[in-house]
Amino acid sequence: MRPLATAARYIRLTWHLSAISVNRLTEYRMDFILGAGGLLLRVIGQVAVIGVIFRQVPLIAGWHYHEVLFLLGFSFLPRGLDRMFTDQLWILARKLVQNGEFFRYLIRPVHPLFSLLSERFLYPDGFGELLTGAALAWYAAAHLGLDLGVGELLFAALLVLCGALILASIKTLFASLAFWTTSSFPALYAANQLGDFSGYPLDLYHPSLRWLLTWLLPYAFTAYVPATYLLFGHTRMLPWLFVVTGGLVILALAVWHRGVDRYEMTGS
Repeated sequence: MRPLATAARYIRLTWHLSAISVNRLTEYRMDFILGAGGLLLRVIGQVAVIGVIFRQVPLIAGWHYHEVLFLLGFSFLPRGLDRMFTDQLWILARKLVQNGEFFRYLIRPVHPLFSLLSERFLYPDGFGELLTGAALAWYAAAHLGLDLGVGELLFAALLVLCGALILASIKTLFASLAFWTTSSFPALYAANQLGDFSGYPLDLYHPSLRWLLTWLLPYAFTAYVPATYLLFGHTRMLPWLFVVTGGLVILALAVWHRGVDRYEMTGS
């Protein structure tokens, strides 16, 4: 019963702190508008580039125009969900260990990782990515005649959740390097930039880059694999998505705990 009670406690805390974040958003609406506006301009630029390319060629690596749009839109969904709850890890990577400020998370009566993340729940840019991704995916699906039933939509939501967990785990892994290097912002930034490749067909890339994006930094499982399944109804890599998600979450938490133990021992 104790694990269930602990889980229920954290769910209540997440709900409460998320409500506080929503109230904060209503007070600083301009931050949301600016963030969403910047994201919208970036998406418009990406869609325009895709449109220009498809005016020259009918297919890209076997993908049609609206299939690529669907993949791009789907890629924003796990990224938006991840950003809504884990963007505080950027602060850890940049300065919390370096400035000795991380100690305050160790003296609170909750798990240090939850304590850190809870300071920035429901980050407004995450809402923008979710809404933009959903709109783009819906538009592309309508043109493709892709009609998903209730069960398929629920499964798609599970795929989005798995993608968000993969992104959060990669972010946790690289942010945790700060416990050894004091600042891991450059490494986290570089890894995050590679995630942009997930919005396009994996078949476009060199085999070495495909291997990197599939097995080393598995961004392919956040968008390409689930979108391929939803579009074409099959992919040999789909079962691996759940294995990769579980394995990466376990690895990220192990590295996090090892880093926290090291931080306590060194008295940084």
